[in-house]
Amino acid sequence: MKPQDQPNSGESSDVSDVAADRVRIFDTTLRDGEQAPGFAMDRRAKLRMAHALEALGVDIIEAGFPQASPDDFAAVAEIARVVRNSTICGLARCQPGDIDTTGRALESAQHSRIHVFLSTSPLHREHKLGMSKAQVIDTAVAAIERAHGLCHEVEFSAEDALRTEPEYLAEVFSAAIAAGATTLNAPDTVGYTTPAEMAELFAYLRQHVKGAERVVFSTHCHDDLGMAVANSLAAVSAGARQVECTINGIGERAGNASLEEIVMALRVRAPHFGVGTRIDSRKLYPTSRLLTQLTGQAVPRNKAIVGENAFAHESGIHQHGMLKHRGTYEIMRPQDVGIAETKLVLGKHSGRHALRQRLQALGHELDDGLMDGVFARFKTLADKKQEIHDEDLEALALGQDPDAAGPWHLVHLNTASHLGGSASASVKLSHDDGREIGEAAIGDGPVDAVLRAFQRATDTALELTQFQVRAVSEGGDAQGQAQLTARHAARDWRGNGVSTDIVEATALAALAIVNRIERQTGLNECGHGRPLSDLRANGRAQKENLA
Repeated sequence: MKPQDQPNSGESSDVSDVAADRVRIFDTTLRDGEQAPGFAMDRRAKLRMAHALEALGVDIIEAGFPQASPDDFAAVAEIARVVRNSTICGLARCQPGDIDTTGRALESAQHSRIHVFLSTSPLHREHKLGMSKAQVIDTAVAAIERAHGLCHEVEFSAEDALRTEPEYLAEVFSAAIAAGATTLNAPDTVGYTTPAEMAELFAYLRQHVKGAERVVFSTHCHDDLGMAVANSLAAVSAGARQVECTINGIGERAGNASLEEIVMALRVRAPHFGVGTRIDSRKLYPTSRLLTQLTGQAVPRNKAIVGENAFAHESGIHQHGMLKHRGTYEIMRPQDVGIAETKLVLGKHSGRHALRQRLQALGHELDDGLMDGVFARFKTLADKKQEIHDEDLEALALGQDPDAAGPWHLVHLNTASHLGGSASASVKLSHDDGREIGEAAIGDGPVDAVLRAFQRATDTALELTQFQVRAVSEGGDAQGQAQLTARHAARDWRGNGVSTDIVEATALAALAIVNRIERQTGLNECGHGRPLSDLRANGRAQKENLA
C-alpha cells in the first residue's frame, strides 16, 4: 500500500485546509542545523530532540538527509516510526537514488514528506549544475513525480531562489505544482537578500505562479547578513505560510532563522502580522536548553528570547522601571517562553531600589542607616566582580567579607578515570579549626567523583544543577575556569575556580561553595558578624569619601 493510500491522521497538505491565519513551522534543526560544524548529533540525540520538537508543536520536522550516511538514514527511520504528531520530512536531491532512499526511511511515518531541492539561479545553473533552464525544469519535474509515489506530500525547494530570475522561478514553480508538489520553498540560501526584496518576490510569485492558490509558499532564510528572521517575517507578511527555521538559529555558516524568534515575533506582534502558530511557546526555553546539552554549544547571553540576558536587567534605571511596572522594559513575559522569572541582575550599574528588593527577597529588612553601609560596600564589590550573587548579598547584609576564604582549604587532590568506566577521586582538606580530613569517592566521571568526595569530607549535601568550563587564556597551558551551581537546603550556591587542570578548577569551585555554605550556616547558628552600628558607620564614611 502506498503512503498516500494509508489512513492519515496528520493534517492535510492541501492549502485549502490550511488556515489563512496560521503559519506552519518547519523545523530543520536535525538536518540543516546539525550539519553545521560543531552541532553534529548521533542517532540517540536526534531522537531526543525530535520528541522535544513534537512536544513543542512543530508542524514539520525535517529529520535528516537519509542518503548522507547509514546513521542518518537510521535516525530518520526511527524518528518516522515513533513521532506521530508532526509530519516527518527527509531531504533528497533531485536524483532517483536519493528519493528512493528517503522514501524507505519514511515508510513508518504517520505523515511523511519528501523535500526535494534543485538550484535555479544563473550562478548555480552554470557553475554547480552545468544545466540549461529547460534541463533544470525537466529534472525537478521528474524528481517530484518520483517522490509523489513514495510519501504523503512533496515539497520542492529552488535552491538560491533569491538570486534567480523571478520570471524563471515562477516558471519552475508552476511546473512543480503540475508535477504534484504541495509546498514550494523559495530559500535565501546564502543570506543575501533584504526584507523589502523578500516581500516583493513572494508577492510576485503568488501572482504569477500557475496554481499558486493550491500550494503553501515557504521561506528558508540564512543569516549571513544578520537578516534571516527579518526576511522570514517579510515573507510571511507577503503571504508565505510556512517558515523553515531552527532552534537557537543553528545552521550552515551564520545559521538559519531562529525558530523561537519567529514564533515570538508573530505572537507579540500579532495585530501587525495577523497570523500565529501552533507552537507551545512555554516550551521554547527548555527545548533550547536541551539542544545546548546535546551539542555542547552554549547560547550567547544576548541571544533573543532564550539567551541568559533576554529577561535580565542590570541598569539601575531599568531595574527601577521594572519594579514599578514590568511593561516599562519588557515586551513579553519570561513565563511565556518557559523562563521562570525576570532577573534583576545586580552589578555595578544597579541602584539602591533593586538591591533593597533583592535583600528583602532573601529575608533581610534593612533600615535606611544599615542600607547606607550595605549599599556602599555593594558598590565597592560590584566594581571588582562582573555579577553579584545571592551569597554575596547575604555576606554583605550580615557584615561578612564576600571574598573571604576558608574555613576549608584544599591540601591534596588526586583523580583517576577509566575509558568507558567510572572515575575515582581522593581529597584532603584542612579546616581553620585545625582538623584535617581525607575522603575518597567513585563517580561517573572525575568531576562527579570530586564532588562526591567533597560532600563526604565536609558533610555537605550538594545537588549539582549547572556546570560550565571555559578557557580564560590561550595555548596548550591555557587556564580553565569552572563555574558550578549546586543546590543545598533549597538554595542555589555558586562557585568559581581557575586552574590549568579543569578537574582542579572544578574542585576549587566546589570548595568555594562548601565554604560559603559553612560560613553562612555558622553565622546563622552563632549570631556572629559585625555589629549594625559598625555597618552604619562604615556606610557613612564611604558616602563621605564618595562625595
